[in-house]
Amino acid sequence: MNPDAASMPLVAADALLGRTVLITGAHGGLGAEAAKACARAGATVVLAGRRVPKLNRVYDAVKALGPEPALYPLDLAGADPSDYAVLAEKVATELGGLHGLLHCAAEFTGLAPLEATDPEAFVRNLHVNLTAPWLLTQACLPWLRQADDSAVVFVTDDPARVGKPYWGAYGLAKLGLAHLVHQLSAETDATTVRVAGLEPGPMRTDLRARAYADEAQLRVPAAAAYAPACVHLLSAAGVDRRGQVWAPRVPSP
Repeated sequence: MNPDAASMPLVAADALLGRTVLITGAHGGLGAEAAKACARAGATVVLAGRRVPKLNRVYDAVKALGPEPALYPLDLAGADPSDYAVLAEKVATELGGLHGLLHCAAEFTGLAPLEATDPEAFVRNLHVNLTAPWLLTQACLPWLRQADDSAVVFVTDDPARVGKPYWGAYGLAKLGLAHLVHQLSAETDATTVRVAGLEPGPMRTDLRARAYADEAQLRVPAAAAYAPACVHLLSAAGVDRRGQVWAPRVPSP
């Protein structure tokens, strides 16, 4: 967490004009709100996710706000490197390039002791939350480098929370994802590709409800409160957070 980065940035209305941004988990709480915010900022948004009916609803909302988006049904758990390569090439060649990749997809089934965790569930959580985001990023990097300015943004989680007992493979993966931000940023520092992490604060999402079932939902902000931070990191202005895991905070309702 970055204690010097408490406030949400002001986002220019045309911050992503002419850019193509790929968002995974685009039908989730933060993914859907980020997609809408990116469209308002002028981006052509590629909506990737495994739940097609929900993707269709997000598509309709995004289309009403900016450039026509694109749908790309994708299950990170079942995809392999060749699937990611096809996705990256298709987006870049058919939509005029690739300028941003925002990883919002997440897998979390609830708090449980490691010893009692089903092996297949453990592997799936680790893959969807860590290895799949990296493999997709790896496939996108050659296309991202072709842009004058581009960004990869990984959505992380509070290490002080998910590093505690019972967070299982999700917690382990999110801790690894934060380290991936720093490592990949150091390796791409001399390129046009910027790498950053976004660590949102508590927000009203289905994922949080699985961990805090008794929480009064209205006491935490809606996911939309963190959408401007996604746009900021994907835009050229996001250079100020290059290589960082940024943890902006918004007031509780």
